[in-house]
Amino acid sequence: MVQIVISSSGAGRLAQWVLLELQGEGEPRQSGGLAGSVLGDLHYTHQGIPVLIVGHHILYGKVVQLEKPFAVLVKQGAGESQPAGPHARYTVTALIKTKLLFKTRPKPIITNVPKKV
Repeated sequence: MVQIVISSSGAGRLAQWVLLELQGEGEPRQSGGLAGSVLGDLHYTHQGIPVLIVGHHILYGKVVQLEKPFAVLVKQGAGESQPAGPHARYTVTALIKTKLLFKTRPKPIITNVPKKV
C-alpha cells in the first residue's frame, strides 16, 4: 500500500480561491494558449452579481457555493515529475468553496451607435 502524506501549508489560514466556470470556449488572439494571459475584468454589482468583461463583451453570472469543496495540492519532495510513490508528499495551499458561474451568452458592449445621415 502506498502512503501519500498531505499537510496544510503555513500556520495561518489557507488561501480561499474561487472557481470560474464559463460555457463555451475561449480562444487566444495569438497562437500559443491562454496560460499567463489576462482573460478579462471581473467586477461585482452593488447586489453582489459578478460581471465579467471580455474584450467587447459582457457576461453576467452568479455566485454558487460548491457542495463539496476542492483542495489545491502542490507536490513536494522526491521525484516531483514522477507519479505518486512511497515518498510522495502533497501540501494543501488553498481551498475552493465557491464558484462564479457564467452560463448565459455574452452580450456585446455598444458605446456609440452612429446615426444614419
